[in-house]
Amino acid sequence: MQAIIIGIVIVVFLMLVSNIKVVPQARACIVERLGAYNATWKTGVHVKIPFIDRVAKNMSLKEQVLDFPPQPVITSDNVHMQIDTVIYYQIADPKLYTYGVESPMIAIENLTATTLRNIIGDLELDQTLTSRDIINTKMRAILDEATDPWGIKINRVELKNIMPPKDIQEAMEKQMRAERERREKILQAEGEKKSAILIAEGNKESIILAAEAEKQSAILKAEAIKEAKIREAEGEAEAIVKVQTAVAEGIRLVNESSPSNQVIALKSLEALKELADGEANKLIIPSDIQGLATVAATLKAAADGMEKNN
Repeated sequence: MQAIIIGIVIVVFLMLVSNIKVVPQARACIVERLGAYNATWKTGVHVKIPFIDRVAKNMSLKEQVLDFPPQPVITSDNVHMQIDTVIYYQIADPKLYTYGVESPMIAIENLTATTLRNIIGDLELDQTLTSRDIINTKMRAILDEATDPWGIKINRVELKNIMPPKDIQEAMEKQMRAERERREKILQAEGEKKSAILIAEGNKESIILAAEAEKQSAILKAEAIKEAKIREAEGEAEAIVKVQTAVAEGIRLVNESSPSNQVIALKSLEALKELADGEANKLIIPSDIQGLATVAATLKAAADGMEKNN
């Protein structure tokens, strides 16, 4: 009897232990009681009633990624292409996620395909290729609103790949190649233009510098000529001053020596001789100098007589 009691206690203990549930971080459990929704277990320790409560669904509350296969779409200008979509979602309400829709992932995939076709159908090919951000924003808003009754929060929608037909790709590549060549020619022409402008500016600067140098050289040359003439004039003036000073000194010495009339007459004749040796072709002889001519003749005769006697 004691063994039966011990066995019953062990079975009860094991049943209690097996009905203790620990919910880890970022997870949630939906608990049903007798087949109906009872509670949502969040992070922590929970105990369920054996044979009455059961965990209907255990789910992650982390952000998850859905990478759908490429979906065929048609643009407004009748271009067939395929678009690969990536969706980032998160379970916001575990109860709605469990009971809101059957197979939530399949539902999101189909909803994404139809939404993408509707948006791309209003755009042309060029708009589709250049409006990814607009398409992503529209799809996120539509999907988030549509999945709200399912307890799902759509965080982001990204167009992973846009794959137009092969002939369209080839045409786009040719267009891009032509555009690159056009830009290259434009850049080359702009470079040549800038180079020509720089060369012209350099030549202009060289001409201006050469003119400035020539002007400066002429100014320096004129200043040098002016300085030379000034020095020459100063030299002549100094020479005249020295000559006049010497003449004045000679006159002073003559006056101090009290010369006789005969000496004065000889000096006058010497002065006349120097005047006659000049370039002038006319001489005006003062009257007193004429009187001295007789004296000079007398002195010359006396000198000649002395030479004969000797």
